[in-house]
Amino acid sequence: MADDDDSRRYTVVVNDEEQYSIWADGRDVPAGWRDAGFSGTKDECLAHVTEVWTDMRPLSLRRAMEHQSV
Repeated sequence: MADDDDSRRYTVVVNDEEQYSIWADGRDVPAGWRDAGFSGTKDECLAHVTEVWTDMRPLSLRRAMEHQSV
């Protein structure tokens, strides 16, 4: 199936490092990831990820950098 003709449903998932991805709806969420509470078409999910994932740095790096600046 071509990416531009993808009518499947997806779920936005997030891991403990606050990194986001999309996962095919109806499949078990992979270990280390959890449902982020948003689902829709591929385009809708990618737009949501773009909106909420504003800092691409992993959570552990952000925390380490905060401690260095104190």
